[in-house]
Amino acid sequence: MKKSIFFILAILTLTGCFKDDLLPNPIPTPNTLEIKNSVGIKLESAFVTSEVKMNVKTETSGVYTVKILDIANRVVSKETMNVVAGDNILKVYTSALPSSAYRIGFYDSNNNLLGITDFNKL
Repeated sequence: MKKSIFFILAILTLTGCFKDDLLPNPIPTPNTLEIKNSVGIKLESAFVTSEVKMNVKTETSGVYTVKILDIANRVVSKETMNVVAGDNILKVYTSALPSSAYRIGFYDSNNNLLGITDFNKL
């Protein structure tokens, strides 16, 4: 009995030490968020209520900024984040924005525009 308990504990210990980051990413990019170019931004839908999924795609990992602009091109929201090279699926929360048309831009650390798209807050 002691040997079987020891064996079970040894198996649990060995499998518990397996690093998750060595496993392939099991979540592929959904077709609605696929970006064909090597860099860009894409929203799941152009019509938004309280939140929407977004893909930002880059060639290199680093610090990037997402800005939401109103009709007059004034920044109404801005967030800086670390992203990895390739696709980065994120959520944009828009419940605090009044109903209107907006643009959402994706910028590198030098404030160069990498992509921009429009959406309507319902």
